Amino acid sequence: MTNARATWIEKQRFDGIADSGHKIVVDGDKTAGTSPMELVLIGLCGCTGYDVVSILQKKREPFTSLEVRAEAERAPNPPSVYTQIKLIYRVGGRVTRKAVEDAVRLSKEKYCSVSAMLEKTAKITAEIEYIDA
Repeated sequence: MTNARATWIEKQRFDGIADSGHKIVVDGDKTAGTSPMELVLIGLCGCTGYDVVSILQKKREPFTSLEVRAEAERAPNPPSVYTQIKLIYRVGGRVTRKAVEDAVRLSKEKYCSVSAMLEKTAKITAEIEYIDA
């Protein structure tokens, strides 16, 4: 079981903390912290990024960097869930394209729990950019 809590501070700002013990500021107004829906996208990028790094390391691929960005659209009416999410993986190093493509696919289809949850409402697509480093 995982535990988390958000304690109201003022306006739309909360201090959030989970079992890891790391505090974050959550702000619905986006003035003093990250909004809850932005945190969902950051969580998605981190989750799939973790998977891709782990898979590439196991395959001994010589990657030197990985950045995962998300571009998302939300439904116009509440609850304004994400309806479309495009993940852009920017991979540095002299990697095998097939290995990266396989890692991204495995993350989406098998490993990333955040992606699995979001796919209930959003179409998630992926794009890979390669940079030699």
